[in-house]
Amino acid sequence: AIVIWDTRTGARKRAFHADDPPMLPAFKWSHDDKFFARMTKDGTLSIYETPSCGLLDKKSIKVPGMRDFSWSPKENILAYWVAEDKDVPARVVLLEIPTRNEIRVKNLFSVADCKMHWQKCGDYLCVKVDRYKKLLKDEKEVKYAGMYYNFEIFHMLEKQIPVDSVEVKETVHAFSWEPVGSKFAVIHGESQYLNVSFYGLKAGHTPVLLKKYERKTANHIFWSPTGQFVVLAGLRSMNGILEFVDTSDFTTMGTGEHFMCTEVEWDPTGRYVITGVSFWGHKLDNAFWVWNFQGKILKRSTIDKFCQLCWRPRPPSLLAKDQLREIKKNLKKYSDQFNAKDKLRQSRASKELMEKRRGLMDKFRKYREEKDQQYQENLEERQRLREGIDTDNIDESELEEEVVEFLIKEEESVVQD
Repeated sequence: AIVIWDTRTGARKRAFHADDPPMLPAFKWSHDDKFFARMTKDGTLSIYETPSCGLLDKKSIKVPGMRDFSWSPKENILAYWVAEDKDVPARVVLLEIPTRNEIRVKNLFSVADCKMHWQKCGDYLCVKVDRYKKLLKDEKEVKYAGMYYNFEIFHMLEKQIPVDSVEVKETVHAFSWEPVGSKFAVIHGESQYLNVSFYGLKAGHTPVLLKKYERKTANHIFWSPTGQFVVLAGLRSMNGILEFVDTSDFTTMGTGEHFMCTEVEWDPTGRYVITGVSFWGHKLDNAFWVWNFQGKILKRSTIDKFCQLCWRPRPPSLLAKDQLREIKKNLKKYSDQFNAKDKLRQSRASKELMEKRRGLMDKFRKYREEKDQQYQENLEERQRLREGIDTDNIDESELEEEVVEFLIKEEESVVQD
């Protein structure tokens, strides 16, 4: 069974039977915890409301063929998809809760599978659609031939929620939204030659390919929590190859390698990244490394049987929304103040460096003067050892040149007339 508890009071709210659920986790919660839902294998969607934990409107939603559902991270909107049934196409449905209004429906044909990816801000929903050209059926299983892939992009902020489509002919290995922004990245291609493509979205426009990297050693995408920066990582079989990219102009800020790396974790501020070799993945070389967002290694820490590292969640801002809005509005003024402070600190650091260099130069001059004085004091002793000759002040006219010849080799040869 699965039991729902009130974490503030410790009260037991309700217990549910959970015999062989069709998916894990068995329950999925809305963004504000007002609702939670589960589905059964026969396509029944049950939505419960809090704090009573009772069934919404005292009835479930019957959707034959439903395969999966997902909550919006921003609103009480539930997205689910239904598989094809003979001549009836597959479809993706956006359901408003608690009214149960279908605010958008998208029909899809020749669908083998779907995966739903919400952007963290809830501004977009991407449905990755695995499509086929030919369906092969036998007694045991269904097989698909001529696979290709579509990304159906739902623009949640626009009227009537328009849907754009991006087609990828190659096998898709990874997909990831920019958490704060309007870009997404896709890793696609054959296993030996993987490509990474970045797309950008604008209101009223179709998705635009911003950049395509070909033949990259990467099978995972890790966006910074604040957006813009991304780590392209080749984990496990790709030996931990890392590339740090600034997606504002798609420059590579740095590269590195953490051999046999199994995980990558950004800190909540987006300033630091850790890479780790977990004991759960490999029994040897267990460690975690700390990098900055530009790909510079800051710390290496080897821990026997290291398993996992988690960042402390960033606490909510102490500033009110109006204060944040005011800061963003006058950001240029604050930037000038901080730039002035940075220059002052830099000039102070330069002054300290100059003083340090001046001290080293004074120390060297003092040492040189001591050695010059010592050299002059040893003048008489040097002349005595050199038979009274002052070798420091020799006139070339007083020198005598003596030539010494050495017999190196002598040969005798008989010459015939």
